[in-house]
Amino acid sequence: MATNPTHEQLEQLIADSERLTGEVVMLNLLKFKARAESDGGGTGEESYRRYGEMAVRKVAERGGRVVFMGRPDSILIGSDVEGDWDAVALVAYPNRKAFLDMVSDPEYQKGHGDREGGLERMALIAMTPGQNTLAEDG
Repeated sequence: MATNPTHEQLEQLIADSERLTGEVVMLNLLKFKARAESDGGGTGEESYRRYGEMAVRKVAERGGRVVFMGRPDSILIGSDVEGDWDAVALVAYPNRKAFLDMVSDPEYQKGHGDREGGLERMALIAMTPGQNTLAEDG
C-alpha cells in the first residue's frame, strides 16, 4: 500500500502551491505495521512516534501546528473496511509551500526511516479551509 506520493500527486501539489496560497490542513490517515521495519525497531506505532516527534518540530519551524491527533474508534456511516485506520491527524501549515519546504529539509528526510518503517499504509489529503460548499448549496 502507498506511503509516499506518486510523481503525479507531487506535481499536482507543487502546481496547487502556486494558485492556492493560503492555509492548508493535511488530513493524515495512518495504519501502522505490527512490527517496525526501521533501525529503531519496536512496533510500527513506536517507529512512527519517533518520526512524529521530529516532524512536529519541523512543522512548528514553518509556522504550522498539529490541530488534532487521535485514534478512530467507530464508523458511524459506511462499512468500508479499508477505513480501518489506527490514527488520524490534522496538521495545519501556513501554505502549501511551507509543507513542500518541510518535506525537502534534510533533517526531515533523515527521519523518514522511522516513518516508512512504521507505516503499513496511509492517506494524506490536502484541504483548503473556508471552502464551504454546503453553505453555497442551501
